[in-house]
Amino acid sequence: MYDLLVVGAGPYGLSIASHAAAAGLNLRVFGRPMASWRDNMPRGMFLKSEPWASNLSDPAGQWRLDVYCAEHGLTARHAKPIPVEAFAEYGLWFARHAVPEVDERTVTRVAAGPGGFTAVTEDGEEVQARTVALAVGVMPFVEVPQALRGLHPALVTHSSHHSDLDRFRDRDVTVIGGGQAALETAALLAEQGTRVRVLARAEQLRWNDVPPPWERPWYQSARSPHSGLGPGWRNWFYAERPNLFRRLPEPTRARIATTALGPAGAWWVRDRVEGVVELMPGHEVTAACAVPGGVRLDTASRAGALRSLETEHVIAATGFRARCDRLALLSPELRGTLAALPDGSPEVGRTFESSYPGLFLAGLVTASGFGPAMRFVQGASFTASTLVRGVRRRLGAMPVGGVVPAPVDGSRSESPAPVHR
Repeated sequence: MYDLLVVGAGPYGLSIASHAAAAGLNLRVFGRPMASWRDNMPRGMFLKSEPWASNLSDPAGQWRLDVYCAEHGLTARHAKPIPVEAFAEYGLWFARHAVPEVDERTVTRVAAGPGGFTAVTEDGEEVQARTVALAVGVMPFVEVPQALRGLHPALVTHSSHHSDLDRFRDRDVTVIGGGQAALETAALLAEQGTRVRVLARAEQLRWNDVPPPWERPWYQSARSPHSGLGPGWRNWFYAERPNLFRRLPEPTRARIATTALGPAGAWWVRDRVEGVVELMPGHEVTAACAVPGGVRLDTASRAGALRSLETEHVIAATGFRARCDRLALLSPELRGTLAALPDGSPEVGRTFESSYPGLFLAGLVTASGFGPAMRFVQGASFTASTLVRGVRRRLGAMPVGGVVPAPVDGSRSESPAPVHR
């Protein structure tokens, strides 16, 4: 039986595995390394985060993105975006150097088992572990507007469903959303000859400013420090103090998780969109239906004005919503024990342990607890070190007989076994 099973091999899963291996844990890592970065982002996209804020985490800080870039003749410099393809290759390089061998099979089910958990792989193998860390990324949480659900994938897709956009050359496409995914997707479509428009609920699209220089007078840094989530003290708090963010009142955390770092385009994509792509801010899709040649979208403005348009395909760049009920790889019995926050995301303790003892969570699914940093690679370092510390405490609390005791890290469960909530 393994001490720890890591499910997922993206930035969070690989970082957790690196810290766990350094801590001497007997672990197994499952997942195709950097899968969503390799399979779910079109060629030509760039990493929105700064290179210095995009490191995967190993305890010694040895396998950083700038080290990889220096070895491979690439530039990792402040305010210079890194291509997504290069970041994915960096993740593979990190996995080779900092992580035990990764089993690329998919885990299809995790259930409670004797003394811990039983995981089932895609080919039916069962693996037992005393603790599990789920680092499943964003793909289980794809969010599509209600009006578009039920339409055939030939007509409607999510922005994360595309590794390239070639199929849309010389076609008419409507992108829904006002964030980076929507705006960069629209720019790439336009640049390959697609007739494209962006439809967004916001009355006005938002664009991030060019970041201030890395070296600047001390008083400017004191007024607005750099952080992995952008300049300013508020962003610095989100990026550098997720442990303190968790102590905020739940309503405050919920409000920040919903509103902070909202939809906005990167400064370097603005000129590729404005004046090039048809922009329709202030419109929300109220209904959609298949018509000959594509989709008809019925929209309403904030003022109540109605409008219809027809398009050959809709790409919903409408983000992700992390909810307990979307953790489909957990057995229904295990999933049903998870305590949830009001937004439907799972509640986690101070070391990322869920309300089910021994089950740890990482990444987007913890953003309502630990803040906006968990939506970005920036959060991987804090998560990996903190979570592995929690795993070690959990392993130390497990009796030889295998009875799972209550959480040890501050989760709300107080009974010696998980309870339904």
